[in-house]
Amino acid sequence: MATFLYRLGRFSFRRRRLVALLWAVVLAACAFAAAKAPTAPEDGFSMPGTESQRAFDLLDERFPGQSSNSADARIVFVAPEGQKVTAGTNRAAVERVVADVAGGPQVKAALNPFDMAGAVSEDGRTAYSTITYDVQSVDLTDASTKALEDAAEDAREAGLTVELGGSALLPDSEVGGTTEVAGVVVAAIVLLVTFGSLAAAGLPLLTAIVGVGAGVASIIGAGMSTTTTTLAMMLGLAVGIDYALFIVSRYRSERAEGHHAEEAVARAVGTAGSAVVFAGLTVVIALAGLSVVNIPVLTKMGLAAAGTVVIAVLVAMTLLPALLGFFRTAVLPRADRGASGNGRARRGRRAGASGALGSTSGTAGADRPDMGTCWARFVIRRPLAVLVLGVLGLGLIAVPALDLQLGMPGDESRPTSSTKRRAYDALADGFGPGFNGPLTVVVDAKGSDDPKAAAAHAAKKLAATDGIVATTPPAFNKAGDTAVLTAVPATGPSSEKTTDVVHTIRDKAHGLEADTGAKMLVTGATAVNIDVSQKLSDALAPYLTLVVGLAFLLLMIVFRSLLVPLKAALGFLLSVAAAFGVIVAVFQWGWLADVLGVEQTGPIMSITPIFLIGVVFGLAMDYEVFLVTRMREAYVQGERPGQAIVTGFRHSARVVVAAAVIMIAVFAGFIGMSEAMIKMMGLGLAAAVFFDAFVVRMTIVPAVLALLGDRAWRLPRWLERIVPRVDVEGERLSRSGPAAVHADARAAGTWPAGAEPTGTEKDSEHGPVRV
Repeated sequence: MATFLYRLGRFSFRRRRLVALLWAVVLAACAFAAAKAPTAPEDGFSMPGTESQRAFDLLDERFPGQSSNSADARIVFVAPEGQKVTAGTNRAAVERVVADVAGGPQVKAALNPFDMAGAVSEDGRTAYSTITYDVQSVDLTDASTKALEDAAEDAREAGLTVELGGSALLPDSEVGGTTEVAGVVVAAIVLLVTFGSLAAAGLPLLTAIVGVGAGVASIIGAGMSTTTTTLAMMLGLAVGIDYALFIVSRYRSERAEGHHAEEAVARAVGTAGSAVVFAGLTVVIALAGLSVVNIPVLTKMGLAAAGTVVIAVLVAMTLLPALLGFFRTAVLPRADRGASGNGRARRGRRAGASGALGSTSGTAGADRPDMGTCWARFVIRRPLAVLVLGVLGLGLIAVPALDLQLGMPGDESRPTSSTKRRAYDALADGFGPGFNGPLTVVVDAKGSDDPKAAAAHAAKKLAATDGIVATTPPAFNKAGDTAVLTAVPATGPSSEKTTDVVHTIRDKAHGLEADTGAKMLVTGATAVNIDVSQKLSDALAPYLTLVVGLAFLLLMIVFRSLLVPLKAALGFLLSVAAAFGVIVAVFQWGWLADVLGVEQTGPIMSITPIFLIGVVFGLAMDYEVFLVTRMREAYVQGERPGQAIVTGFRHSARVVVAAAVIMIAVFAGFIGMSEAMIKMMGLGLAAAVFFDAFVVRMTIVPAVLALLGDRAWRLPRWLERIVPRVDVEGERLSRSGPAAVHADARAAGTWPAGAEPTGTEKDSEHGPVRV
């Protein structure tokens, strides 16, 4: 692996103009394909294999032309205190609004609340009108939504409180792109502080943007929806910066050792590049593993993001070495640039002069220990105490996670500034909390001798169910073999009691089928959310097993050890558990809710655990590989286990710290969003990265390795013979030098075209020169 990447890095350096041109062509081609691709429809949220999805499919089949996915809206009218909505002027204002909406574009029907049973509250203050459209919500035009909002504003001018809900409303607007721009700005500042060079800080950003651009354009060009690009953009930017950061740091370290630019690039790609490849593979495993959940939209997002990560790895292996050829001295610390032409004068400097915390600016790092070295020495002097404190600290933070309750919060979790939230509250006040989460019950009476009697029997069962406060009469299709009923629970959509009611109705369906031959299915938004939560909970264990298992095997090959990958997996579980503890404490228990702007506590969104695990696992393994490969490299080259830990920190700690700070800043930016789900993801990801990078990788990992000593780097003899050797550390490069690599390449005939060294070579600033 190291030898192949060494050759690839050298080829990219020598043919830098060709490589840069090829990437420019690739990026242009992807952009052209994206521009010419037809607008892809937004991904529908289907749940194959669930009862609610089967019921939706049955409705689409038996009620043609009445798509269950059509957009709808609900206009909620509330009369002023002491008045009734049925009063003369108030009633006239309501009817005028309904008539105006009914005549709007794409509207299929607008129901007058005074002509509907149960559409006016008992106290007469609240009423609602249901609007249905001919198209799905993603196909609604701006004119349709504007007509709805204008009609509501007319009623407000008449003195009524009017709020809107339903799928027809556009999502609450956020400042588009602000978080991404802020993330790039923070990344630029951190990189500038880390490297002390504009060129060194700019290259990781440039290559990350190229990788994300090519990846996202490819996704759109392939006909996927724009929602699929969300995860790809976020992770592509994250890993693209991380991978380039690691290779640029190694390049500077090799230059400080006295190697000329071409050799330094080749060695950086051969050593740090090997770690990047395997780190990228772990991320790809985590993202592709989302397929096991069997939710199509998650599968698409995972595979699209995995493809973007692959592109980021390719960019780091080829385009970055080419760009280093253009900026060979500009990326170096200012103190080293004047001496860059004298390779022999600089040869022999310690790699720490350009490696880690505080040691990237010349020879000063060789004269005094940097922060990474000091911290590593502190940990290996007290490994047991540090380990116990780290584990106990994360364990204590993880305690709230024991009370984790999953659900799919709806409009009740939105900020009170949202009209959807105010509509939810108004309906709950006027009609009861369960009114916001009605259950749609489908009776498939095709196998019944008397469909009407079967539907009536189903209605009786529903009305007699504890927790159901109202039901509607069965409504049959034209064929008369399928009926639809609506049941209103006594509790809100996210209540555990509502979940129990749904399970109770589904249990009664077995008795209905035995008695009448008719099948009864429960669906609707509330039932769908319950099924989503259950499916995601059931998929969590298989997903963890698959991802952690495959990553364990991969890390075993990388480090040729059983204990190192085991420690990596357990450390990841600790950091994720602590992150779940933070999420539960804030969003479920309400700790610091006011400070963070959390207006409504409740169940944690069901998608959060599996999404958080996938993203954090990829980033955590990045940090693990970046840090520990340099330790193993030092150990393989003959250093004692304790000294190898210090060497690894001296070279890699700065990279891990910089990468983690960038990610924490980017994710923390999402905490300021108004959407509860985005806020929850931002806090969870920021906390997980902090715990994993600073507590697990920078503290627990060196403590465990110090306690294990030589045992950390050993495999059982029988396994030693089976596990392939990939030479991630560049052991052969260090032992044999470039001459041996050249000889091997000539013998094998594996030099990339045009990169073969010819004639007699001598060192110069610009690389080998024929004489």
